[in-house]
Amino acid sequence: MRDECRTDRFLPAFGSPLPSYEFQKCVERYRGDAHHRGFSCRDQYLAMAFAQLTYRESLRDIEACLGAMRGKLYHMGFRGRITRSTLGDANEAHDWRIYADFALVLIAIARPLYASDPLGVDLVQVLYALDSTTIDLCLSVFPWARFRKHKGAVKMHTLLDLRGNIPTFIRITDGKVHDVNILDELLIEAGAFYVMDRGYIDFIDFERLYSFTLSSAFFVVRTKANVLLQRRYSHPVDKSTGVRSDQIVILTSLQSATAYPDALRRVSFVDSETGKRLVFLTNNFSLPAATVAAIYKQRWQVELFFGWIKQHLRIKRFLGTSENAVKTQIWIAISIYVLVAIVCKRLGLEASLYQILQILSLTLFEKTPILRALQATSCDNDLDDLGNQLNLFGL
Repeated sequence: MRDECRTDRFLPAFGSPLPSYEFQKCVERYRGDAHHRGFSCRDQYLAMAFAQLTYRESLRDIEACLGAMRGKLYHMGFRGRITRSTLGDANEAHDWRIYADFALVLIAIARPLYASDPLGVDLVQVLYALDSTTIDLCLSVFPWARFRKHKGAVKMHTLLDLRGNIPTFIRITDGKVHDVNILDELLIEAGAFYVMDRGYIDFIDFERLYSFTLSSAFFVVRTKANVLLQRRYSHPVDKSTGVRSDQIVILTSLQSATAYPDALRRVSFVDSETGKRLVFLTNNFSLPAATVAAIYKQRWQVELFFGWIKQHLRIKRFLGTSENAVKTQIWIAISIYVLVAIVCKRLGLEASLYQILQILSLTLFEKTPILRALQATSCDNDLDDLGNQLNLFGL
C-alpha cells in the first residue's frame, strides 16, 4: 500500500491515527498533489500541524526545528524535504479547501463522541451558538483583507455545537461582511436551538429569522432597542429567577411584519451578578422563561472557544500573505483543535486541552502514546494548573 494511504505513521504521538484515507480523498478532490514537486499536501499538513502543536512562529523556525529532528521525520510521516521556501510555496499554491474538508471529516468524527454530554441548561435538543471573531491583519501586507480605511482583518464566523464545543460550520470572510449575512449560508437543523447575539437581528428585515421558524427550528436572540414590537399577552413570572416579563408580541413595522408574520415571545431578564437587563426574542413558546435566559447564557461558550484558539493556536500571526495561505493556516488550526478533542474523548483523558497541547509539544517525535505520557504526568501539576487558562470540554 502506498505511504499516502497508510494510517500507522501519521502523527503517531496521538496514539490514534489520523484518517489518512479521508485526507487523501480531500487531496484528490482538489488535485492538490498534481504538481507537488516532492512536497505533498500531506507534508504541508504535517509541517503546519507541527507549527500549531509546538508554537512555531515563522517558516524559518519550522525549518530549523524540523531540520534538527531529521532522523525522526519519517517516523512522524514526512516524505518530502522541509524548507521554508517549499512550505511557503505550498501555503500559497495548495488549495485551502483540502484542509477545510479534512477538518469537516474530523468534526463528523468528533460530534457523536460528545453527543451525550450534558449541557449547562435543561434541554434535550441540540443547542448551537453562532458568533464571529475578528482577526486583525496589516492592510499593507494583506491588501485583499480590507476592513476599514487603514485596517485589514478577516472574520471567522462559527456555529458551535455546545455539547462538546465542537465547531460545525465555519466561514472565513473579510472583515467587512456583516454577521447577519451568514444566516443565509446556514443549513438549519429541524428541532435544534440556535442562540445568537443581537448582531444577527436585522431590525427592518426579519426574513432570515423567519427561516428558522419555517425549518421547524428554534432561536434565542438578544433583541435591539429599535425593534418595534406590540404586546399581545403577558404571562405571570417568578421574579426570584431573574425573569421580569414573559410576553407574546408581534412586529409592528410593515416591512418586519411582512417578513415575519407570526407571533414572537419576548423575555426580559435581569442578571443577578451584573444587574444588567437583557431582553430576548424567541420562537419557542413552551420552555420556561428562565430556561430561555439560561440558553442565552450558554452563548458565552463560543466566546471561550474563540479566546482559547487565539490563545493556544497560531491564528494571529500568519506564515503567508495570500488569502489561500491565511485560510489554510486557520483550517489546519481548527483541525488540530478537533483532533485533540477526539483524542481527549476516545482515551477518556482527565487532563485539560491546555495540558494535552503542552505534553504533545514535547512528545510529538516520540513513540510514546499520549495516554502513557499523561499517566506519567500529574494532572495536579502546579505548572499546568494555571488559573488564567480558558477551560473547554468541561475539563
